[in-house]
Amino acid sequence: MTELKIQHILTLSYLLSKGAKHNYIAITTSALGKSIQKSQQSASKHLLELEENQFIERIVSGRNTSVKITDKGFSEMVKLSTVLQKSLNSFPSHVEIKGTLVSGMGEGAYYMGLKGYTKQFKSKIGYVPFPGTLNVRIDQKIHQEAIKQFETLNGIKIKSFSDGKRTYGWVKCFPAKLNNSVNCDLILLERTHHDNSVIELISKTCLRKTAKLKDNAKISIKIPINP
Repeated sequence: MTELKIQHILTLSYLLSKGAKHNYIAITTSALGKSIQKSQQSASKHLLELEENQFIERIVSGRNTSVKITDKGFSEMVKLSTVLQKSLNSFPSHVEIKGTLVSGMGEGAYYMGLKGYTKQFKSKIGYVPFPGTLNVRIDQKIHQEAIKQFETLNGIKIKSFSDGKRTYGWVKCFPAKLNNSVNCDLILLERTHHDNSVIELISKTCLRKTAKLKDNAKISIKIPINP
């Protein structure tokens, strides 16, 4: 074993949490196995491999085993931590969706103008949307899958309401930027006629005019993700 594998990293992480950086700590393979969700036999094998490669030192006295992480073992964990931290701090903080502008059925203008929605839009996203939504067809499977994650994110919730005759579903809004220049909001609807291949955008102005778009125009949408 010349490189640390995931089972060795988990084992070293457990040992570090118990204070094995500076101290020999008493350990049982059953406790280790339970912590890293491996069998007792696997835990014993991991310790042996780490010892053989000088990542840990072991002192065995009868049935008692004490373990301490070596400088080599700690150094490898520090390197790994640095790489992981750099990756976690540098990944894009937005989702980018690409698609094609298509015409809608005109329903967006009606729904966006309902008072039950407009009052909430004004107070929660800071504006009353232009009457109508911009419909974007998501052509590629990778972008269709990417948009699904917003179903489980909170977003800005516009609550459902009733006008006494019918109930209108909730709307979730996510601030977005169209073609790297125009501010808008991606909306997810509780009730929609579209499948997951079409998304809708709203803005305080007519997005078609503001972004100078025509049907079949290629579109890029960036939606920030809050950690």
